[in-house]
Amino acid sequence: MYIPFEQLPSDARVWIYQADRAFSAEEEKMIAAVLKDFCAQWMVHGQPLQTSYKIEYNQFIILSVDENAAHASGCSIDGSVRVIKELGAQLHIDFFNRLKSACLVNGRMAVLSRQEIVAAFSSGNISSSTLTFNNLVATKGEFETNWKTEIENSWLAKYLPKDALSS
Repeated sequence: MYIPFEQLPSDARVWIYQADRAFSAEEEKMIAAVLKDFCAQWMVHGQPLQTSYKIEYNQFIILSVDENAAHASGCSIDGSVRVIKELGAQLHIDFFNRLKSACLVNGRMAVLSRQEIVAAFSSGNISSSTLTFNNLVATKGEFETNWKTEIENSWLAKYLPKDALSS
């Protein structure tokens, strides 16, 4: 059962899928329609899940389930992954490349490899305070408070020179 994202409780479970490129306006409309339909019928063992989705920065899909009502199982989670894979295949978008990280660089989204992050830092295009995204947050509350973080507070900090980090 689809519920607007804002109405889900803060302990609702989230899964974040980062695209390797931005969605066009038409693609975003199509993705939203597919996800709304999917959320409306997403079930676990025949029982409807209370679910939602959100699209952020034309580049991220956030799926969410209120597990206070019913817990998502392996099969139901596999169903959501299948939908994301189908969207990726249809739109030629990779949602599963974990070797690249998204950063906000000069107000624009950049999806960079670790080597590109090191080079961008060396060239001054990014700094330790550049925003990146923690796509491993587990709940809606964590998404709202900890999804966006400065590079120095993320796992990417290990790629920055030690003198670049504030104490």
